[in-house]
Amino acid sequence: MSHSNSRDPAANQLLDFAKKVEHADKPSATTNSGNPIGYNDASLTVGKKGPILLQDWVLIDKLSHFSRERIPERVVHAKGAGAFGYFEVTHDITQYTAAKVFSKLGKKTPVAVRFSQVAGEMGSADTVRDVRGFAWKFYTEDGIWDLVGNNTPIFFIRDAILFPSFIHILKRNPVTHLRDWDMFWDMMSLRPETTHQLLIFFSDRGIPDSYRHMHGYGSNTFALVNEYGSFYYCKFHYKSDQGIGTMDPDKATKTAGEDPDYLTRDLYNAIASGDYPSWTFSIQIMTPEQAASSPYDPFDVTKVWLHAEYPLIPVGKIVLNRNPKNYFAEVEQLAFDPAHLIPGIEPSPDRMLQGRLFNYGDAHRYRLGVNSLQLPVNRPFKLHNFDRDGFATINSQGGAPNYHPNSFGGAESDTRAKGLAPVLPVEGKASRYDNGDEDNFTQARSLYKDVLTSDQRGRLVDNIAMSLKQASEFLQERAIKNFSKVDVEFGKSIKAKIHARGQHAAAEI
Repeated sequence: MSHSNSRDPAANQLLDFAKKVEHADKPSATTNSGNPIGYNDASLTVGKKGPILLQDWVLIDKLSHFSRERIPERVVHAKGAGAFGYFEVTHDITQYTAAKVFSKLGKKTPVAVRFSQVAGEMGSADTVRDVRGFAWKFYTEDGIWDLVGNNTPIFFIRDAILFPSFIHILKRNPVTHLRDWDMFWDMMSLRPETTHQLLIFFSDRGIPDSYRHMHGYGSNTFALVNEYGSFYYCKFHYKSDQGIGTMDPDKATKTAGEDPDYLTRDLYNAIASGDYPSWTFSIQIMTPEQAASSPYDPFDVTKVWLHAEYPLIPVGKIVLNRNPKNYFAEVEQLAFDPAHLIPGIEPSPDRMLQGRLFNYGDAHRYRLGVNSLQLPVNRPFKLHNFDRDGFATINSQGGAPNYHPNSFGGAESDTRAKGLAPVLPVEGKASRYDNGDEDNFTQARSLYKDVLTSDQRGRLVDNIAMSLKQASEFLQERAIKNFSKVDVEFGKSIKAKIHARGQHAAAEI
């Protein structure tokens, strides 16, 4: 690894560190208690595609520490905008799920939404290139249902044990306190599973021109259960009725300086003027038998379910018609948790989802307190449990017993919810199965060659080259090798563009 003479010292921080330890033995990875980690790239699962075990103390150590790394803003998705409205059922899907939110045509359920940036801090500009968070909170009669996704149908990584490191590379170098392209491209190129999402990230959709003009996705795989106990796997989609709108990178840069809250302002003004944005809500359905015979892992969040095989099934419409009355109370304290699932909707063995089921709630307990779900914007219509006290208690449940079982009128188990909880067979040997090499390029190749137009491919090359040229040469070569596995000419084009930019810079000097 050698220094690049054209880069400043901050950009070379990792190279300087590498030089210092070049002849030293690499230390063993440890937990926060100093215990050595035998394998650091996979969670402990029941079988290769089974759920993560709670006894995975390495994963719990990583995630619980990760949740507490920032205060007071969110660890991830710190900069965001919110609004309120309703979800209305327009099509019957009761054959797939008994969830009450879908129980009859015309039914309306209050919702809250928060749009956000993944990497951006609280004061960052809205128009930077980033994945956008797209989270819905449904206030149902069966409690809160949080559908927490993004504006992309996939994600960069497929195992939650890598999530803290992934967010670290999007944040700041701990020495220079600057964004570091070596950090970013180092991990991206070491984990080729990121390739598919990188193509979306650096495509035109990487910079939406408004929150109203972007699609949303649950991203992870979930499961649905109908009244007969039949079980289906599911993907959630919400397509913008306003259509897709993107922003040119040069305009985005200019806007970031002139109006860093551009997207937040656009959403607020649209709702305030009565131009209520809406999204068409749909699902994809896969049977357990189809999942078992699928040529790709249906629980892999770096892959899509092909629409030709699993077409979108319309469900309803979501409309936003109210701005927050107070940003802090209703948006900054708005807390989403994928573990908030109502009867009729269940998780799946999706490794990223399994990690999120713990991590989100844990983050909110740290950021907002143990009673964050009693805050008005987060609380359900009814609450009957045996949890009491703690910091900032709002609802002490009127003297009801705080223990179970009891003889004094305390809450009882819900027979309907019990009937909708499927028995899931699990089998296999518990081990850390690293699924990082499971076909990382087929779907990325299809996106590049079959979906993107020639002009879009050209802009994609420009955007990747603009970013990649700021990384060390050995990282450039490793990333280009991955992109070449998507398409040989794609890799060549990126390399040529980086070289041309380098010659142009040299000529200017």
